[in-house]
Amino acid sequence: MKYLFAIILLTGFFISPVFAQESNNPSLIIDTLEIPSDEFNRVMRDAPVIILNDVHAVSWQVTIDNNLLYANPDGNAVLKLYDEQTPDEFIEVGMGPQPDNKFWVAVQTPKEGYIVVHRDLDRGWYPQAKSIISFTDRAGLTVNNGARIVVTNLDIGQFAINSYSVYGMQGSTDPPAVSSGSMIIEFLSGDPAKNTFALFPFYMAAGVGSIVIALLLLTKRRS
Repeated sequence: MKYLFAIILLTGFFISPVFAQESNNPSLIIDTLEIPSDEFNRVMRDAPVIILNDVHAVSWQVTIDNNLLYANPDGNAVLKLYDEQTPDEFIEVGMGPQPDNKFWVAVQTPKEGYIVVHRDLDRGWYPQAKSIISFTDRAGLTVNNGARIVVTNLDIGQFAINSYSVYGMQGSTDPPAVSSGSMIIEFLSGDPAKNTFALFPFYMAAGVGSIVIALLLLTKRRS
């Protein structure tokens, strides 16, 4: 028991500073936006492109919390994320009204053009859950609709988010797509290569494991 207590103390001393350093990781960027319902009551050509305060590159995650109340069965809530280097390149996520909860994901690249990579016309997204778009330079694009992964490791090259736009109406004479509520979007990004402490917990785990093995061997020899 005294050996186990010593291991716990050692682990606490070494790992606690790591968490403190990770919380102050200079490569980590977090942005949260709350987009009101009125922003979705426009057609795509009238949707302004909003520049973000920060560029989210290398490894990023976008979380969508859709709390909109739809007013039109043909209305949508569409989010487009634009690449910093190539403004014509974007990722698009569309979310339709209840009860069908239509959901689609599309990408546009200079080489391939506009391609819908996932479309679900029934129970495509879940109001009680958050949809997540994630990307890394090595693993590509992955999308989770709140219940399952619907796009996995799609190679779209390098993609750094610097702007976005939203819309929801198909035609300018259509009734409003959304009546109330908001969509909350959280951007989280960072460059693992710039975090000098990223691998430290793994080294500590290996070190603690070695201590445990050594103590077990010592105990057996004494017995």
